[in-house]
Amino acid sequence: MQGKKIILGVTASIAAYKSALLVRLLVKKGAEVKVLMSQTATEFITPLTLATLSKNPVFVDFVKDKTGVWHNHVDLGLWADAIVVAPASANTIAKCANGICDNLLTATYFSARSPVFFAPAMDLDMYKHPATQENLRRLQSYGNFIIPSEYGELASGLIGEGRMAEPEHIVDFLQNFFQEKQIFAGKKVMITAGATREAIDPVRFISNYSTGKMGFALAESFARKGAEVHLIAANTSIAQPENVSSYKVSSAQEMFETAQSLVSEMDICVFSAAVADYRPKEVATEKIKKNTETLTLELIKNVDIAFTLGQKKKKNQFFVGFALETQNETENALQKLQKKNFDMVVLNSLKDEGAGFAHDTNKISIIDKNGTKIDFPLKSKKEVAKDIVSFIYECLQK
Repeated sequence: MQGKKIILGVTASIAAYKSALLVRLLVKKGAEVKVLMSQTATEFITPLTLATLSKNPVFVDFVKDKTGVWHNHVDLGLWADAIVVAPASANTIAKCANGICDNLLTATYFSARSPVFFAPAMDLDMYKHPATQENLRRLQSYGNFIIPSEYGELASGLIGEGRMAEPEHIVDFLQNFFQEKQIFAGKKVMITAGATREAIDPVRFISNYSTGKMGFALAESFARKGAEVHLIAANTSIAQPENVSSYKVSSAQEMFETAQSLVSEMDICVFSAAVADYRPKEVATEKIKKNTETLTLELIKNVDIAFTLGQKKKKNQFFVGFALETQNETENALQKLQKKNFDMVVLNSLKDEGAGFAHDTNKISIIDKNGTKIDFPLKSKKEVAKDIVSFIYECLQK
């Protein structure tokens, strides 16, 4: 935790008194802590207490008193290495899960690029209510982390779940997150991501719906586990992951040339980009006018990047392919695995709700070189990336 920048969000819960101990523990571990409170949370514990322990001003409102000093939620969101909402009330959980942004804390949450952790704290029936459980699932599907509530005596006198995790356990959870085992230290990983574009004229192109979210999540996961990551990104609008070398390309040919220049030095290659199979034979130099009722384009085949590089794969290299299918999913994925010399294929189907392009979630199956298929449930793409990276590691240990 040494040197980590932590925003602690304190919301209206009787467990707010524990936030003082949490701040103290984080500071003792070497973290720099800034506290954001909801207005009602200040009735449970004073900002002065938390400011004294954190050695930083506490932020409650967008504007400081009547001075007009603005507390910039965007700057706060970008400053943090992690945001921890503890205690996280049912109200704040519902707001964050459903896009409600009505105070400084929720605005900072929606501006954050760092991991966000929620430590729920509420009474038994509130915690078990279907709406609360659905909101927690939704937060997880967005890539947030839920620090599990603990079993014990609650403020109402009831015994059960809903008790905020003890501050020591929250710190342990954060430390485990920041101190992931560097299982890919010394390994070089190349990942392709995004959607290639094939120009028709200066203003039009052929492409697809891929956003690159899955590839970027993989790059982040590999980097967190110590790998030297080279990310070839086509036409994405996602912020570049930390500690990753990025190469921006547009067309399939550009992606191929970049991948070809890198592949010989790589230990692992992950082909997650959605690459156009065809491109226009001729690209118009001027915008095509709508002078006719029909327009005919002659398309020619693009280079098959994964197939071409797969033919030159070295014995010590591990290649991973992706297959997005609409029919005969498993059969088509197996054919792709064999044809392109992959060591495993990640399969998803457009028939699965919440899977595929543009979603923050994905539902995958992994097929290894022996044809063994393992199915995974719907998860956030960050969690899916962790599953894929862990599976690759297990394969390399065999």
